[in-house]
Amino acid sequence: MSARRFRVDGVVQGVGFRPFVYRTAASLGLHGWVANVNGHVEGEVAGPPRAIEEFAVRLRADAPVLARVRQVRLTAVAGRPAHASGFHVRHSAPAAPDRAPREIPPDAAICDACLRELRDPRDRRHRYPFINCTDCGPRATIIEDLPYDRVRTTMRHFPMCRDCAAEYADPADRRFHAEPIACPVCGPEPAWEGLRGEPALRAAVDTVSGGGIVAVKGLGGYQLVCDAGDPAAVAELRRRKSRPAKPFAVMVRDLATAARLARIGGTERAALTSPERPVVLLARRRRHGAPPLAPDVHPGLTRVGLFLPTTGLHHLLLDELARPLVVTSGNRSDEPIAIDDAEALRALSSVADGFLTHDRPIRSRYDDSVVQFTGRTRITVRRARGLAPTPLPLPVLEPVAGVGAQLKHTFTLAADGRAHLGPHTGDLADPATHDAFVASYDHLKRLTGVEPVALAHDLHPGCLSTRWAKEQPLRRIPVQHHHAHVAACAAEHGVRGPFLGVAYDGLGLGDDGTLWGGEILVADLSGYRRVGRFATAPLPGGDAAVRHPSRTALGQLLDGETLGSPRPYPWLTRPFTDRLDPAEVAAVRAMVARDVNCPRASSAGRLFDTVAAVLGLCDRVSYEGEAAVLLEAAAGAEHAVPLAHRVVRAQGLWVYDPAPTLTDLLERQADGEPVGRLAAAFHLTLAIVTAELVARAVAEGAPRTVCLGGGCFVNRRLLTEVRRRLRAQGLRVLVGGRVPVTDGGISYGQAAVAAARLAAER
Repeated sequence: MSARRFRVDGVVQGVGFRPFVYRTAASLGLHGWVANVNGHVEGEVAGPPRAIEEFAVRLRADAPVLARVRQVRLTAVAGRPAHASGFHVRHSAPAAPDRAPREIPPDAAICDACLRELRDPRDRRHRYPFINCTDCGPRATIIEDLPYDRVRTTMRHFPMCRDCAAEYADPADRRFHAEPIACPVCGPEPAWEGLRGEPALRAAVDTVSGGGIVAVKGLGGYQLVCDAGDPAAVAELRRRKSRPAKPFAVMVRDLATAARLARIGGTERAALTSPERPVVLLARRRRHGAPPLAPDVHPGLTRVGLFLPTTGLHHLLLDELARPLVVTSGNRSDEPIAIDDAEALRALSSVADGFLTHDRPIRSRYDDSVVQFTGRTRITVRRARGLAPTPLPLPVLEPVAGVGAQLKHTFTLAADGRAHLGPHTGDLADPATHDAFVASYDHLKRLTGVEPVALAHDLHPGCLSTRWAKEQPLRRIPVQHHHAHVAACAAEHGVRGPFLGVAYDGLGLGDDGTLWGGEILVADLSGYRRVGRFATAPLPGGDAAVRHPSRTALGQLLDGETLGSPRPYPWLTRPFTDRLDPAEVAAVRAMVARDVNCPRASSAGRLFDTVAAVLGLCDRVSYEGEAAVLLEAAAGAEHAVPLAHRVVRAQGLWVYDPAPTLTDLLERQADGEPVGRLAAAFHLTLAIVTAELVARAVAEGAPRTVCLGGGCFVNRRLLTEVRRRLRAQGLRVLVGGRVPVTDGGISYGQAAVAAARLAAER
């Protein structure tokens, strides 16, 4: 007989780990106890040495599906074991502060066992919307503090009834120590104005059936719901929400319905049915028998975002309505998703025809996650519910924080080899979104116990997260935007040495004070050297050009950087300029001629805007990246001949000169070549140019590991062709998977750079 104390680190609270430890110990005939302590699990076991060894192996190998075991440690017990017989789950007890960061479990979609009970008329939780167990249900959205126990969640407002208490205490029950456990007797209940329970649900169903819009209180915030097949309802939602074109996500009842709407491969199927339950971007299938979707659900696009129900409440709505539903963030355009009931009523009363709410408070704001796949590679577009705040590996010794960028904002807290990438916040231009960022940062910092010694921030002084960082009494580490993009990719994949970074996005401030966005960098995690770029062009009106691709195109055609190639002849550009407002064209010409408010940018994203405008696809955008999205959709599956292109040496850098590309584009357009084929030709050309820029850098001694970053690589066609061509050169090509390639991954990259610089100072 021997005794050992054990400690398990990782995502091990709120995932059924203590019940799992209890069952494992009991099956091996071991005695002792287990408890949640700070952010980990610890306890004691006593019994035969071989049984204890097997116990330690099973803790890692057989852990619950939601657990992420990072480390199992066993140490000798001094003196007599605390328990001579039996094994017990102890209540969490106050413990000394622990320097190790605590890890927070994300929310998990309803499991199959709970779904069967939800639909079983004989079960006491039949049609109970808030059904959950140790394998599913709310976690991060309800946690107020750690250790994870009911009294430190928003479920503390709901004392357990006798039946729930019995299940909670029964080691053989699936709800043994399930902290959010609830039932119709003791748990939260749905509400609609003065109605509660089934009548409230029926009112919501009737409203949606009648073409109305309902605000539904979900796991991480309110959602706006309407019939996805009703053109009038979808159009009205767009009008009320001030969202003219950005695609809506569609929730479907089951995988079979999803397969009738879109083409689904094995990786997409696994993502759709995973506990994370993200929105998955899929190629739309249009065939007889498919459920109808209103054209305004994803206007002008060939891909649609689908996801399966995340809660019992969503399942009940879909079971009753038997049709796909638009389920989108419960906010007005650019505002944070509403989580407080009073806040939702204020913000959404002019949008929703009714509110299906409930009385369980939401502690933390988590929007829906969004992913897509290129082959078997997952690209995270938005990291939020189900994915955040699960920690990611990061080589960090001293605690640091990355405060993110302006758009698609996230923040990262990092310490002890792990990074807690916070949930998607939104665009910080809105004051309410900025306040939501600060509140989320403070809460996650308190939960994880990470106290940063330095804040990493963007170079741009106008970025609100940068301004916030400068107000804090901590050391500040400025990190160039595109270095953060490629560093995020490198850090996710464990690249510690030098690499070649390709960063393509809209705009980011360069270290020379100009705007960058089409960059080739030789880098490591602590620094970088610019070796290639796109040619610069003016942005007439600054931010106004970003909102008006036609302005960007005019700037590019009128005053793109001269690198030895002639600009497109006026007669080629005339069909483009003739369809624009003459007054606007005249104003832009004057601004460019006088260099008034025309910052120059070397941006891949703005070149996408230029081509989209020239091809007549998009003159004004209503959401960031819209022109590029429409250009990719126009390319479809077209095969194309590449456009002319030129890479030159200028000022010690390899520079892509797009003037020949634009001239060829305009000539082929004038010859009547279809828009789709020209869009495909541009994508192919950009991939060829990228391969050439990289080849030139490698020939001069750059590393053969290439890290791709930036929002342009959400474009599946571009990413696929760039990877294919770089791999054909024998290069190792990496792209972010768990970390967003968009600005949503900037904070992780900032934290990686800050950690490397601090380590270099030691």
